[in-house]
Amino acid sequence: MEKILIVDDDAAILKVLTLRLEAENYSVKSVTGGNEAVALQKQGFFDLALIDYQLKGETGIQLMEKLHEIDPNLPVVMITAYGTIKRAVEAIQKGAHSFLTKPFKDAELIHQVRTCLEKKKLIKEVKELRDMVSKQYGFDNIISKDKKMEKVLKLVAQAANTDSNILIQGESGTGKELIAKTLHVASSRRKAPFIAVNCGAIPETLFESELFGHKKGAFTGAVSNRQGLLEKAQRGTFFFDEISEIPLSVQAKLLRVIQENEFYPIGGREKVFLDVRMIAATNTDISEEVKKGNFREDLYYRIHVIPIKLPPLRERKESIPLLAHHFLNEFKIQMDKPVKKFSSMAMEKLLQSSWPGNIRELKNVIEYSVAMSESDIISQDLIILNEAEHSLNEVKSLKDAKLDFERDYLVELLEFTQGNISRAAKLAGKYRADFYTLMKKCGLQADDFRK
Repeated sequence: MEKILIVDDDAAILKVLTLRLEAENYSVKSVTGGNEAVALQKQGFFDLALIDYQLKGETGIQLMEKLHEIDPNLPVVMITAYGTIKRAVEAIQKGAHSFLTKPFKDAELIHQVRTCLEKKKLIKEVKELRDMVSKQYGFDNIISKDKKMEKVLKLVAQAANTDSNILIQGESGTGKELIAKTLHVASSRRKAPFIAVNCGAIPETLFESELFGHKKGAFTGAVSNRQGLLEKAQRGTFFFDEISEIPLSVQAKLLRVIQENEFYPIGGREKVFLDVRMIAATNTDISEEVKKGNFREDLYYRIHVIPIKLPPLRERKESIPLLAHHFLNEFKIQMDKPVKKFSSMAMEKLLQSSWPGNIRELKNVIEYSVAMSESDIISQDLIILNEAEHSLNEVKSLKDAKLDFERDYLVELLEFTQGNISRAAKLAGKYRADFYTLMKKCGLQADDFRK
């Protein structure tokens, strides 16, 4: 039930307004002075305020400004028996939603109240939606701690402010669609739709109809008009995922759309004028596909205006702990599991993997480990990697081999001493401080070995 505050120094008017609004199932609080109104507003927020313009000791506009200091989003309808254009303009310029002049009809009052409340509800819903989208697809959601991704994000921020076509390149699982959505949310087109299509998932015979739409009777099975995906993205962003999979038969038509910003639906006689920003993504080298004759060169140059290349996870190892803990926290909440962290050996296993499936593969591995964990620490044996896809037999550098030996040696000592640093350091013939330095170098923590 919406809460309405009424402020008027005429007790009779207050009573009439209260009864009329309560009859419409609104919760009403009525007061005769500004101080009482401010006190009520501090106790609990209202959905709407009806304020008389001429109060004792101050104007309704002055009171409105005080209430807006407490709640800047409070809609206000100003009421007066001295209605003039000047006062109406002043009230609205100062932040009032609308202006009512006494005497007014009940229907006019109720209309103003309903309109005002509906507008506030819509503004709230839009804000919540924007916050949700920004949280899910904004820059804060791109988890990274490496210089390569910092350069990518800087380029994304610059590209978002343009309307140029963008080609995102990267291996499967590197987050190409997330970058595309971030570009959309960070752009001036964020209020319009973001439409994505997986080009490899649409049969060649249906591709043209899906993109451009069709008119009733255009072909067998076209029993009604259908709007194409491109038209649904008007004033927004269209994302071609795996654009290298677009059939050659459609590429020429798509090229014309990009060049002319217009097209005809199948069977249609009226042009659709298109206003969209196009982003494409691929996990293949399209320049090679051009050489093979599988992709039109002119289309390639049209979509390749701003190239963004995403590095594979194996080239950004610094971000693995950050990503792993992010996914752990995400899944432990979903599954209501008391998991807190990874053991040192589990994290080491994550860092040693080459991750052919990139972030998507890492996420799947963490999901499994959280699901199967029976304690608050993810152990090494719960990190299940696809051994066939990982190059575990690669020859290591002397530096890496030495580090592995040191780590294995320290783990053996810490397991033997059950995390007692003094005993472990003594057995190793090291000072305690030097032993701590070695542990830090190898990413080990004593707590993981204490029982």
